[in-house]
Amino acid sequence: MNINNIIFWLWLLLPYLMLASSSSFCNHHDTSALLLFKNSFTLNTSLHYDYFWLSYSSKTESWKNGTDCCEWDGVTCDTISGHVIGLDLSCSYLQGQLHPNSTIFSLRHLQQLDLSYNDFSGSSLYSAIGDLVNLMHLNLSYSQISGDIPSTISHLSKLRSLHLGDDQSMMRVYPYTWKKLIQNATNLRVLDLVDVDMSSIGDSSLSLLTNLSSSLISLSLFDTKLQGNLSSDILSLPNLQILFLSFNKDLGGELPKSNWSTPLRLLDLTFTAFSGNIPDSIGHLKSLKELYMGSCNFDGLIPSSLFNLTQLSGIDLSINKLVGPIPSSLFNLTQLSGIDLSINKLVGPIPYWFYSLPSLLDLDLSNNHLTGSIGEFSSYSLKYLSLSNNKLQGNFPNSIFELQNLTDLSLSSTDLSGHLDFHQFSKLKNLNYLELSHNSFLSINFDSIADYFLSPNLEYLNLSSCNINSFPKFIAPLQNLIRLDVSHNNIRGSIPQWFHEKLLHSWNNITHIDLSFNKLQGDLPIPPNGIRYFLVSNNELTGNIPSAICNASSLYILNLAHNNLTGQILQCLATFPSLLALDLQMNNLYGNIPANFSKGNALETIKLNGNQLDGPLPWSLAHCTNLEVLDLADNNIKDTFPHWLESLQELQVLSLRSNKFHGVITCFGAKHPFLRLRIFDVSNNNFSGSLPASYIKNFRGMMSVNDNQTGSKYMGNQYFYNDSVVVVMKGQYMELERILTIFTTIDLSNNMFEGELLKVLGELHSLKGLNLSHNAITGTIPRSFGNLRNLEWLDLSWNQLKGEIPVSLINLNFLAVLNLSQNQFEGIIPTGGQFNTFGNDSYAGNPMLCGFPLSKSCNKDEDWSPHSTFHLEESGFGWKAVAVGYACGFLFGMLLGYNAFMTGKPQWLARLVEGVLN
Repeated sequence: MNINNIIFWLWLLLPYLMLASSSSFCNHHDTSALLLFKNSFTLNTSLHYDYFWLSYSSKTESWKNGTDCCEWDGVTCDTISGHVIGLDLSCSYLQGQLHPNSTIFSLRHLQQLDLSYNDFSGSSLYSAIGDLVNLMHLNLSYSQISGDIPSTISHLSKLRSLHLGDDQSMMRVYPYTWKKLIQNATNLRVLDLVDVDMSSIGDSSLSLLTNLSSSLISLSLFDTKLQGNLSSDILSLPNLQILFLSFNKDLGGELPKSNWSTPLRLLDLTFTAFSGNIPDSIGHLKSLKELYMGSCNFDGLIPSSLFNLTQLSGIDLSINKLVGPIPSSLFNLTQLSGIDLSINKLVGPIPYWFYSLPSLLDLDLSNNHLTGSIGEFSSYSLKYLSLSNNKLQGNFPNSIFELQNLTDLSLSSTDLSGHLDFHQFSKLKNLNYLELSHNSFLSINFDSIADYFLSPNLEYLNLSSCNINSFPKFIAPLQNLIRLDVSHNNIRGSIPQWFHEKLLHSWNNITHIDLSFNKLQGDLPIPPNGIRYFLVSNNELTGNIPSAICNASSLYILNLAHNNLTGQILQCLATFPSLLALDLQMNNLYGNIPANFSKGNALETIKLNGNQLDGPLPWSLAHCTNLEVLDLADNNIKDTFPHWLESLQELQVLSLRSNKFHGVITCFGAKHPFLRLRIFDVSNNNFSGSLPASYIKNFRGMMSVNDNQTGSKYMGNQYFYNDSVVVVMKGQYMELERILTIFTTIDLSNNMFEGELLKVLGELHSLKGLNLSHNAITGTIPRSFGNLRNLEWLDLSWNQLKGEIPVSLINLNFLAVLNLSQNQFEGIIPTGGQFNTFGNDSYAGNPMLCGFPLSKSCNKDEDWSPHSTFHLEESGFGWKAVAVGYACGFLFGMLLGYNAFMTGKPQWLARLVEGVLN
């Protein structure tokens, strides 16, 4: 080609070359908009999130006036026009308000906008977002944006991916906005609304997702407060690969029973209300790699069709109601790195293939009913192994000590037996968590001729109920302990000095210490700063509670119960802001209860019973608005009834038994006093006046019966502490080590109450026990007592009650103990039901009673006098009626008496008349 041709072609291409040259520079308007956007924020390099620490430099540091914005970090320009079409400022430390007139909304050519992982300080997502109509990718997640998602977001009809929400903001979407978005953004491939409030989106609105059947690849609605039942059609979208619906506890649904063959790679339904069987159709998901369906309501068998999922690397079916054996056919799942089948009802042996999976890292089969022995491992990849709370037998497998990668080992509460040398655990150099608690058949030798050292990484050591006889020296070298539990052993003598030193100077990270239920003596150890749980109950510790304990103000649980501690209760214990349970019961503490319980405290349980405390109750107890259990029994407290506690709406247990309380129990104006109270014990005091009707009629917690409750549920939700209380049950003092939520009782015995029994007591339908003995109560037993269908014991002894025993009481099918002794009851004892099981002692000291089980018959006239029946006004039938009957004729008299029988008492005579007529 000659020079003239070259010049000619250059001439023709010159406009295009000039255009290409000029397009390398950013559009002037976009440059200004970006600089203004940058200047509206500050840079906060200390920003971090729960998931990870940001370790990025801010991309806006390269944004300088006079430079080409197309060269700036995070900016992408169109190569022809120079307009900004992409902006990625994720993780850029931006902090400040996002304003409705922000210049970011003027970048109308934007196709991608990513502002995730910044801090926009609760700003709203303004309607101007709808002006960016060319957006295909929008990511504002974890950027601290709150408020309602504007309906104008539906203008972004080209959207292919949308990421909104985070675990700290409060974004909401309403049905209208949701409907418009799904209808318009028909090309959506990725929809991520993590933690966005979708509680107003109903079943029909949610089903609109099926409109995206041809495009949707990834759907994440994690923790969005969805409710109702989800159609299984959404789980069958033909192109769906990732589905996150976890942590929507009110979202139900079932898995597709057939024709389920989508390209799903990840399915996460954790902590939802999905239920039913896991169908065989799940085996059609040949691309599935991760299956997480823990904490749901699935039942039935684990389908053997799971063995078809040869790509599966993680499976979590924990905390369901699955039954039957673990399918042996699952040995095909050679890619598995994590298996969690814990907390089900699985039975049978552990399949052999678990021991040889070459890629298995995590195995959790705890809390089932598995039997047989633990096999020997031939693959040593395991890092996490938990087989606790099963019925496994046999010897401790030696191959466990070959698992050099093992970090967590939990074998508590099994039936393992044989002999185990504890020093072998020193072979596991990476061990972080070791739990061997509650293995009563396993003989563990903690002694060794040579010193041995456990893994320096060990943080959690649980050796409860392991028959340890002396304070374990092997814990001394451990520098990183977080939790230590050597409770329920036979450790005797004083706590060694080195342990005290470790608490004060070395164990800086320790949060949990449990030394309870041993035979430790000497002074109480001082818990270190930062500790959360300090449990040393049921020992033989003496001396005062040291004032240095006041430095442990971060405590959640402090349990010093059942020791021989003396001195006064430290004032600082009433001021710990996070303290949930303060248990000092059964010691020798004296003096006043601290009077400085702070406002806004977290206390749920206060147990000071069984000491020598005196003085009045402090009014500051009313600041404990979360209080559920208050037990001050068996002290020397002298005061009137603490009516100011009636405002504590969470209070369920109130025990003031065996003190020196006095006076009348009267309500002082709370709208719903003691609304949730279920155990009310003020026995063995000096209370007087009428029974406290104003309180009893508000005991709503004793009125309702939950017939649908399955299983045993107990008070409290603390893993490390159980609420307990001592009650007089069926005439015996009993300690309820755990308090059932259905347990209700009232004990007003051994006081000076007077007046009549209250009919409203018959409305406490869930009541298990009622003790009103040793008072001066008069009148008759109300018929309404026959409504107490759950009553198991009733003690009305040593009062001045009179009249007949109501026949309605034979309806009390659960009544096991009845004591009506030492009263003035008269007439025939009812028969039938539980009344056929009570002995003479139930009725002793009532000379006018007759009938079974007493030897006194009710059939002989000489046994009775006119004074043995009810008064006329009480019975509706008396001797005057009989006299009238004889005066007017035998038959007329009997008919008159029979009429009285139909409307009143006495029952013994009514039955006699009825017999004659028959």
